[in-house]
Amino acid sequence: MSSTLPPDIAAMPFEAALAELETIVAELERGEVSLEKSIERYERGEQLKKRCEALLKEAEMRIARIALGPDGKPAGAAPLDPER
Repeated sequence: MSSTLPPDIAAMPFEAALAELETIVAELERGEVSLEKSIERYERGEQLKKRCEALLKEAEMRIARIALGPDGKPAGAAPLDPER
């Protein structure tokens, strides 16, 4: 499996990728597919997992954290990733 995601997965929003991943997990848990198909579904599931992780990391980088002043009260917001 290459490190590059297929175009259909790379373009998926988080919710769609997660929903498909959940469907694949349920299929594999129930043993509804042949061994060869299970391997294919597992590989696609891994790609979907990578997509979800990347989207979560991206969202995390955009979230602002609350900066506290010396008195412990909120004093504003600062980027979660100060390098951005």
